[in-house]
Amino acid sequence: MKRESLNVKKVLIGETEITKIIDRMVYEMIEQFSQLENVAVIGIRTRGVVLAERLVRRIEEKENVKLMTGAVDIALYRDDFCKGLTSPKMGPSEINFNPEDYHIILVDDVMFTGRTVRAAIEAVMDYGRPKSIKFVALVDRGHRELPIHPDIVGKVIETGIDDKVAVFFKETDGEDKVVLG
Repeated sequence: MKRESLNVKKVLIGETEITKIIDRMVYEMIEQFSQLENVAVIGIRTRGVVLAERLVRRIEEKENVKLMTGAVDIALYRDDFCKGLTSPKMGPSEINFNPEDYHIILVDDVMFTGRTVRAAIEAVMDYGRPKSIKFVALVDRGHRELPIHPDIVGKVIETGIDDKVAVFFKETDGEDKVVLG
């Protein structure tokens, strides 16, 4: 989705609420994954990486731990890769540890059909078979096509199948917000 050409219909979540949602997600992650020394957090490019970095930073501050982190690019793992995508933007996958030693938490900004998460799981598995994989998303907008659901979700937002939901982060976009387009 091209953010420059997105016709914003409505701001769904503003900066203050995003901060509160992320704080709550951090506490849920700490509670669910109590053995944090065996946990690695991997963000799905692009904005899943930004969200993962924020979550990790807050968890490390609160729990006085150092988490393994990484990033995964799913462009080549998409099930629609051969269906005429115009040269997808790709970034490097950065998993500089053996996933077999960790419980992996995959992080993305928006959960939609489940196809992105499926692709991310495949990408991680190419590096090794983790002890487990959990999924965390800032927004769950429904319309699942695969039986994949987030283990922790910031906010469920009902959308139409043709709606666009875009997350903006200060680090990449200059402001924090979630919009409907």
